[in-house]
Amino acid sequence: QVQRVESGGGLVQAGGARRRSCAASGRTVRTYGRGWLRQAPGTGKEREFVAAINWSGSATYYADSVKGRFTISRDNAKNTVYLQMASLKPEDTAVYFCAAATFPGIRYQGHEFDYWGQGTQVTVSS
Repeated sequence: QVQRVESGGGLVQAGGARRRSCAASGRTVRTYGRGWLRQAPGTGKEREFVAAINWSGSATYYADSVKGRFTISRDNAKNTVYLQMASLKPEDTAVYFCAAATFPGIRYQGHEFDYWGQGTQVTVSS
């Protein structure tokens, strides 16, 4: 079982930056594709893809809404994936989830991920 611990949420002003991290347990997790998705406030909102990275870190993929502002990276020695968020906007306010897929490549749809973190709120004030 892959356990995940997320950190780096909270309140930040528009234009600011925040780094999220997600540490996972289990030796094989370093071979997994990893990603970040978010769920905006409001009932019925689906989780929206944010960013993904392959097992080695050699390939990344971003949603258009965050491209150029967010950077995903990973440290396989620590089984940790990061999301560096910059130039934050109020519309980035959401609960952010890290996710892992046993597939080693890029995954960007929620149902393609096998393991999820507990989610952490990021609120961007205007």
